[in-house]
Amino acid sequence: MKIKIRVPATSANLGPGFDTLGLALKLYNETIIENSSYLSISIKGEGSEKPYVKTNNTFVNIFYDIYKELTGRKDNFRFSFYNSIPFSRGLGSSSSVIVGAIASAYKMACFKVDRDCIVNRALVYEAHPDNITPAVYGGFISAIIDKGKVVKIKKELPDTLKAVVVIPNIAMSTKHSRSILPQQYKIKDTVFNLSHAALLSAAFMSEQWDMLKVASQDAMHENIRMQALSELFDVRRVAYEEGALLSSLSGSGSSFLNLVCDKHSNNLLNVLKTAFSKFEVIKLGLDNDGFTILES
Repeated sequence: MKIKIRVPATSANLGPGFDTLGLALKLYNETIIENSSYLSISIKGEGSEKPYVKTNNTFVNIFYDIYKELTGRKDNFRFSFYNSIPFSRGLGSSSSVIVGAIASAYKMACFKVDRDCIVNRALVYEAHPDNITPAVYGGFISAIIDKGKVVKIKKELPDTLKAVVVIPNIAMSTKHSRSILPQQYKIKDTVFNLSHAALLSAAFMSEQWDMLKVASQDAMHENIRMQALSELFDVRRVAYEEGALLSSLSGSGSSFLNLVCDKHSNNLLNVLKTAFSKFEVIKLGLDNDGFTILES
């Protein structure tokens, strides 16, 4: 058997939706897996210059954990990775690996690839649903964990909405980024985020895009995390001056997500490229499918 699995990048939190809101982007990691007489791993794109990514490959390790559990065997496969999602930039590269490995293990073991099953298996490796859930289902996702399982609502997003993503050349560790956050919050800040996350979810579900700017304000994590790279405050300011509907730190950073109407997207892209020339700036569509598997 030979398959190709494609998993989208994701952007989590979206401001106030800490660990619960996220969406999928049309930027993908692709992996081709086929039966082989020996284990083989090749990597192109992101991670290809890092020897440890090949020698201790997270995708392969998780794949074999699941495959051996399902079949009782450890067969040999050839893994060919084509990675486009940057590492440690807040665009869900880890979730892409986790989801891709689990889903492809089920497929190669000739088990049904059930999305609800995949997302709940992914919780073992990623305890928060804001990235893994849109990687599985696509679209905009509001998700929680209840009694050990993901409960979610998905909204498909229109082609008229685009993402202009600013990707700094500086990585940010999610673990470190969490460690600098307060262990306790004031009630007013908690209420602020609860109310804004509720409004943000309602705005996405009802496609009231003009509400995104006010609804995406955060009082718990963004400004603290952004202090590690002060240019991000300027990214947000410039993006809103140029018509962005939402401008927020993507996950724990360092990337910055800017949602904008398609008709204004090229202008925003060009302005941000000029203003932040040392960063990568790309325009992406929004993915509504989540991971996809093709068999050949």
